[in-house]
Amino acid sequence: MSVRVLIADDQELVRTGFRMILEAEHDIEVVGEATNGLEAVALARELAPDVLLMDIRMPELDGISAAREVLADGGGSAVPPRVLMLTTFDLDEYVYDALRSGASGFLLKDLPAAQLVAGVRTVGAGDALLAPAITRRLIEEFVSTAPESLPPGLDDLTPRELEVFRLVARGLSNAEIAQELIIAETTVKTHVARLLMKLGVRDRVQAVVLAYEAGLVHR
Repeated sequence: MSVRVLIADDQELVRTGFRMILEAEHDIEVVGEATNGLEAVALARELAPDVLLMDIRMPELDGISAAREVLADGGGSAVPPRVLMLTTFDLDEYVYDALRSGASGFLLKDLPAAQLVAGVRTVGAGDALLAPAITRRLIEEFVSTAPESLPPGLDDLTPRELEVFRLVARGLSNAEIAQELIIAETTVKTHVARLLMKLGVRDRVQAVVLAYEAGLVHR
């Protein structure tokens, strides 16, 4: 099955370039283009894409507000699209707001074509796009320094799940966590799935943000 992608960017050259790169892949289909945030919301509801590439700064409605609307109502589908935010700067306070609002990650507009394709495939498969160094640095830069309260569900984590949670927050992959804890990768996947469910977050990006906001990761 192909990954259905909707591109939302007010720059025609960006949209055209991304479409050409993505449509060259046999397993990716670009189902539409939006020139502003309002169009992005409307087309997401109409086309129900798997992945929404959303520029942060757009006219009519900014990308973050548009992402919130799409994720809130499911984009017209039982399963909401995964939102990948597009930005020019890796350290951008708006990107942090986007991650908090439910985006599954972000991409820099000047990234190599192979990284764009890999990012769409990763998110389309249901995983979060944690570019570890950049995402952690972004969160460290903008997260509040003193947590107001611990997140609900944290007390429900087992000691092993809490240990895995801390490693996820450090940006480690399942394979790296398995190596760190000397357990099977399938066991790590089970722990991650359970802790995400207990914490009420949709993916690893949300878990990382939550861990920093709760003060579980030393900056």
